[in-house]
Amino acid sequence: MSVALNEAGAASPLLPDLLARCQAGLSAAQKVLEEVRGRLIGRVTSAGRVDARALDQHQFIAHGYSWLATYVTGLEQMLAWAARLDNAGKFGEREQLILQIAFGEYLPQIKGGFPMSQGEIVRLTDFGLDAGAFKFCDDLMRIGNSPAARARLADLIADGDFGDPGLDDEALAIIRDQFHSFAEDHVEAAHQWHLKDELIPVEVIGQLAEMGVFGLTVPEEFGGAGMGKLAMCVVTEELSRGYIGLGSLGTRSEIAAELIRLGGTEAQKQHWLPRIASGEILPTAVFTEPNTGSDLGALRTRAVKEGDTYRITGNKTWITHASRTDVMTLLARTDPNSTDYRGLSMFLAEKPRGTTGDPFPAKGMTGGEIHVLGYRGMKEYELGFDGFEVKAANLLGGAEGQGFKQLMATFESARIQTAARAVGVAQCAMELGLKYARERVQFGQPIYAFPRIHGKLAWMAAEIMIARQLTYFAAREKDSDRRCDIPAGMAKLLGARVAWSNADNALQIHGGNGYAQEYKISRVLCDARILNIFEGAAEIQAQVVARGLLSGRN
Repeated sequence: MSVALNEAGAASPLLPDLLARCQAGLSAAQKVLEEVRGRLIGRVTSAGRVDARALDQHQFIAHGYSWLATYVTGLEQMLAWAARLDNAGKFGEREQLILQIAFGEYLPQIKGGFPMSQGEIVRLTDFGLDAGAFKFCDDLMRIGNSPAARARLADLIADGDFGDPGLDDEALAIIRDQFHSFAEDHVEAAHQWHLKDELIPVEVIGQLAEMGVFGLTVPEEFGGAGMGKLAMCVVTEELSRGYIGLGSLGTRSEIAAELIRLGGTEAQKQHWLPRIASGEILPTAVFTEPNTGSDLGALRTRAVKEGDTYRITGNKTWITHASRTDVMTLLARTDPNSTDYRGLSMFLAEKPRGTTGDPFPAKGMTGGEIHVLGYRGMKEYELGFDGFEVKAANLLGGAEGQGFKQLMATFESARIQTAARAVGVAQCAMELGLKYARERVQFGQPIYAFPRIHGKLAWMAAEIMIARQLTYFAAREKDSDRRCDIPAGMAKLLGARVAWSNADNALQIHGGNGYAQEYKISRVLCDARILNIFEGAAEIQAQVVARGLLSGRN
């Protein structure tokens, strides 16, 4: 094996000409992706269009194609990250090892089989391909993710430096440090919120409002900071690294502000956006219904207009932070003769804030808490509406039948933000595992010294960076006003899986202690699990990505 020398003069398992080798490996992976797409096109398209029934019939390989594309795009973004650092003179041994290990693991998975979930492994033979027909970079395949490489990276991350994220923006670096400190200050309290199943205190929400969290991406003309989705990712990741609830507080404000900014009337923008940006009002998203799940076109909650008022009747479920909010972005059917998405409208439905004793004091509205394993700081609710009144002026955009289209326009941002939450949770899990492994002594030494312990953590650091760079890529695409539903879907797909994998492995490092509620990793495991479900379950994300790519979108 060829070796390089690190600054201390010790042998490093870095491969020479690393960037060139990674480029060669990426080219091979891109060729595989091209071949897979060519074979799928013939199975799932008709007259140049994706056939929904055929796509469902070939769902396993179609979703496998989505995951393959996610792997390849992740490697593309890792190589772009490395090139930026190299040009800036910041591509040190730590970053080189992260890149090498990332390629050294994903390339063999692409060639030999990669997981969509536990028990669902996709192999090239599933697509009718012979893995031997593709020439990957043999050195990367063989020793890129070697025990020596993982051991060296474990040495380099032991002090808490997990590699340069490649932001290359001083303002974003300052913001990151600011919210990192805030999250650190609330780590212990957050675990108690979880254990006691309490709402995040209003004082903490007020502090985040003062820091500008709720108006981060709201245009300056409406009282916001006017920053982009990349800044949103940085803030969300750091807050979620402390506690997923902190990173999620801004989600509903992000969704509401995006809905109003893109689909609202000028009067609605002037009235609502400054109040959302300042944190004066807290929104909640009221979309999902019992028995509909991701099939939003089948919603049954109806809105009937009577003069200058709409009356809402129906049921909603899995509504986050519903009690302690002031306005609901509520999706309901205004055309009683419709049976799909075309009869849906979006409302800005005002409601009084609830209290512990009276969580839903509004006339015509009831609610009950759904008790959950994790993600507890804002609580989940089922809601019932029976003639609940909404002013006609609060119909988003002032026109009926636009609700589904308005909601779809926000999904890119929501999924990017969820991917950033996942990266933060994954980072949290790794840091908890690292801290425990360095402190826990067994057989006369910290368990971090054992290869299967530090090897797990080194891989966590590498895969987090893949998920982070994929998320940043989606955010940059959004900030450049390019359609990014596919990168956003990929980022959420991978980020959610990495968060769960890291939490599971970090709990394994804790051993029996990790199963005790007093240890934070037990909470993180519960928090991580929901990421693969909300804002579009993994299966839905894979379907969206497959349909988009097979339709010719990038």
